[in-house]
Amino acid sequence: MKKETVLGVDLGGTKILIGELDQAGNILESKSFRSKVTSQVEAVEQIKEVIASYFENEKLQGQLVAISIDLVGRVDSEKGIWHEIHPENAKEIPLAQEISQRFNLPVVINNDVSSASLAEMELGIGKKTKDFIYLNIGTGIAGRIIAEGQLLKGGHSNAGEIGHSLVGINNHVRCVCGRIACVETFASGLGMSNEVHRLKNKYPTQLEITDKHRVSGEEIINAFQKNDPLAKEVVEQATKGIAELIMNLVRTSDPEAVILGGGLANNDIFYELMLEKLNANTMRFVTEGVHQTEIDPRLIALKGCAVHAFKKLAGKEAQ
Repeated sequence: MKKETVLGVDLGGTKILIGELDQAGNILESKSFRSKVTSQVEAVEQIKEVIASYFENEKLQGQLVAISIDLVGRVDSEKGIWHEIHPENAKEIPLAQEISQRFNLPVVINNDVSSASLAEMELGIGKKTKDFIYLNIGTGIAGRIIAEGQLLKGGHSNAGEIGHSLVGINNHVRCVCGRIACVETFASGLGMSNEVHRLKNKYPTQLEITDKHRVSGEEIINAFQKNDPLAKEVVEQATKGIAELIMNLVRTSDPEAVILGGGLANNDIFYELMLEKLNANTMRFVTEGVHQTEIDPRLIALKGCAVHAFKKLAGKEAQ
């Protein structure tokens, strides 16, 4: 008899990853495509297309029992509703119901950072502690607080938007949320690129900076290693901001561990520079430390899709 599997779909800001996973979070087969997230309607159509294509072109290795989808933006995992990609791009879509009716399978949905946090809870740091923070630092910044094994979701499925926190660094930039100097505006991948553009006439640099061109975090950090003055300013500011954000969260939720995900957080130079800026007294109760995720950051949200689906099917409360 074949083992039970789920079809996971991870919709990110730049790619959509689809694959068959077992209950242990093993990915049996997967495919990746460039994502379309200019609108929810466009994204939903792409999700339907990649699922249909997977069923048509890939041989299932297990007994498929559900489809599990994670999404950018605000998601009500209990009601199966995708509320928005961001506040200016909002359309309430009963996505779980739509996909279930199309493919005749149970469907669960979740936010992508929540999904990654579930993977950590079941497959990663959750084996050591049930009190931790998962912090994703990539194009943007978001995180989740897990307390006594429960994921904090909030009354409107909007908990964890911590990129919109202030950390004592003022770049005088208005965030998309309306506040000034949110940490995401200078310490995320996109924020660092924007800071390179904003400060390019203030500091000498060897970076190639052209209008409307995003300078990658890797490019900026490589320039930092070569003592590029602009890159040094941007990287020092970003790592200081992340350290302050972590310490604020630690004071708020008293975790035993802080786990970092996302491409920028898993750059070793960025990570080490940030660690140097943490205050030992503030961090003294974080007994399991501050670590980069041990789960492949490119796959962690997809693995969380499997965790979410099997929890739901087992009748456990979907986190």
